[in-house]
Amino acid sequence: MESFANLVLAPFDQTPAWLNLAFAVVTAASAVTALTPTPADDRWVGRLYRVIEMLALNIGRAKDKAPQSDA
Repeated sequence: MESFANLVLAPFDQTPAWLNLAFAVVTAASAVTALTPTPADDRWVGRLYRVIEMLALNIGRAKDKAPQSDA
């Protein structure tokens, strides 16, 4: 089992640290956007959520639609 883990993790040992950081940011942002409801865009939380969506590479049809505001 240890050799399988080494085989899976070997490519990450060869990549630069900044690329591993980029993978981690995209993965974390994707998890946040998948697990949270989309807030209204007119609030500061909605604006922050849009930034997180960009970091998660949620573009085009992959984006959730914001709820309709009745204001």
